[in-house]
Amino acid sequence: MANPKRKISRTRRDKRRAHHALTAAGSSLCTECFEAKLPHRVCPHCGYYKGRAVIEVQELD
Repeated sequence: MANPKRKISRTRRDKRRAHHALTAAGSSLCTECFEAKLPHRVCPHCGYYKGRAVIEVQELD
């Protein structure tokens, strides 16, 4: 079984991992209530999608 001949330096290891960072999920504004929401999904605040009421959202007391 093959084994590495030399230790991989911290610099070389970190260069390889330079693109492994997580990116934030994109967001868009709801056209009804102007709250931030995920694109192509029903707004969790008002229940609208593409200008139509899709789900009924209950108000928190």
